[in-house]
Amino acid sequence: MAEMGSKGVTAGKIASNVQKKLTRAQEKVLQKLGKADETKDEQFEQCVQNFNKQLTEGTRLQKDLRTYLASVKAMHEASKKLNECLQEVYEPDWPGRDEANKIAENNDLLWLDYHQKLVDQALLTMDTYLGQFPDIKSRIAKRGRKLVDYDSARHHYESLQTAKKKDETKIAKAEEELIKAQKVFEEMNVDLQEELPSLWNSRVGFYVNTFQSIAGLEENFHKEMSKLNQNLNDVLVSLEKQHGSNTFTVKAQPSDNASAKGDKSPSPPPDGSPAAPEIRVNHEPEPPSSAAAGAALPKSPSQSSLPAVVVETFSATVNGTVEGSGGAGRLDLPPGFMFKVQAQHDYVATDTDELQLKAGDVVLVIPFQNPEEQDEGWLMGVKESDWNQHLELEKCRGVFPENFTERVQ
Repeated sequence: MAEMGSKGVTAGKIASNVQKKLTRAQEKVLQKLGKADETKDEQFEQCVQNFNKQLTEGTRLQKDLRTYLASVKAMHEASKKLNECLQEVYEPDWPGRDEANKIAENNDLLWLDYHQKLVDQALLTMDTYLGQFPDIKSRIAKRGRKLVDYDSARHHYESLQTAKKKDETKIAKAEEELIKAQKVFEEMNVDLQEELPSLWNSRVGFYVNTFQSIAGLEENFHKEMSKLNQNLNDVLVSLEKQHGSNTFTVKAQPSDNASAKGDKSPSPPPDGSPAAPEIRVNHEPEPPSSAAAGAALPKSPSQSSLPAVVVETFSATVNGTVEGSGGAGRLDLPPGFMFKVQAQHDYVATDTDELQLKAGDVVLVIPFQNPEEQDEGWLMGVKESDWNQHLELEKCRGVFPENFTERVQ
């Protein structure tokens, strides 16, 4: 019996909610048609506009801050690899080897500390700031529904009062419902009228604190990094002084086909590919090679041939395949394809709707399904490697920062 009673209450509540939605829909139609007046509050509407603007600005700032953090991480990785390279080429018997290794360790720690402090003092604060918006947005929407309920109850009460045949019982019930609807609406309205202006005014202090934190952290980071760079420079100066007698000359060897007039520019090899000058590291200058007895006659256009790589690429394109790590590709392009870009830096995705990029990745750029969802500085696309694997577009597309890429087509 208790279970049946519970089901009955649930069914009754569902029926009540359905009736409310129906009544609201009818009231909105009458208001749009001009057959029923609508309660207006211009001051509150201005507060809502400010709220939406504040939410948009905060969301953009959060996304740009994440992009900045991703760039810091990418710079950290690049700096780390550069220092590792220096450690590998630094000979054990050269002076300052231990100092150079210690500088590299401190460099790595400084980058890690900078990134972590940005997360703690900027990104987490940003997340907390934006965390209050969803609840207020939900309450604004609920207030709008309660306003429609209030207008509907008011119109119903007024219609019963002006009817030719008045039913006092119905009028009393309608008045009771009107008072109840008005009370619920006004309670929500008063709370929001106080909170929205306060939230709007808080943005100034928040922006000041956020950008002061970022500026201060970046200033300290560059000061400490400058000290490390100066220390490294001192180590290298010491190395130069000890081995200053050695000279390292990079020379290009003259071509065997140089003309008797002394033209030393390299001539193209028979296959048509550009000639790379031979580079040698010499401590003593070498005597120049003898000039050729005479210059070779140039080939006529009919005798010249296309480079093999051009022929192979053209053949692969015609046959619908492109040789590479991915094997056979595909000639079709994603719906709405606009152009291609190539990643210049690694990008670590920070959200499920973002693409993970490695430097060199080619991305096919496509339009957003809803243009209003596109944030400034962000593009929608699918990595060409994923597309060539015949993956579904819905599973492999995502957004990525435009400034991490360069347009190639």
